[in-house]
Amino acid sequence: MLSPSLEDYLEEIYRLSRSGEAVRVTDIAACLNVSLPSVTRALQKLNESRHIHYRPYKDIVLTEKGKQLGHFLVERNRFIREFLRLIGSQCDVAAEAEAMEHYLSLPTLTAIINFVKFTEQHPSWLDEFKTYCRKEDAKQKDRAESLPLI
Repeated sequence: MLSPSLEDYLEEIYRLSRSGEAVRVTDIAACLNVSLPSVTRALQKLNESRHIHYRPYKDIVLTEKGKQLGHFLVERNRFIREFLRLIGSQCDVAAEAEAMEHYLSLPTLTAIINFVKFTEQHPSWLDEFKTYCRKEDAKQKDRAESLPLI
């Protein structure tokens, strides 16, 4: 089990590695907006847990274990973002997904994935949901406008 912080590092390493380019400490630091020493400490921990092969001043290479978990982490983030879009959340989707992703149980994540996949297969259902949400939003706006001003 990795900490949320180490999951973020592994997720970013996985994303960077998909380009086929070498992954370096400076790349990770720039993407996550963290210091080089912070990246180095995280890489040492990921190396100890056998998610990556890391030697100072060398490229970072994902192990098979790291690739599998990295793929899962990227997909988890993607499904949560899509879920937030589908339900019409008026939030910073990227920030909200980041806040949610480390704390959802696997059954909840599975339910979110199923919801996203279901709405892809049944777009008319999603249209009905959006119509319902618009009506509810209008009702709430009407209620707010009818409140007396103090």
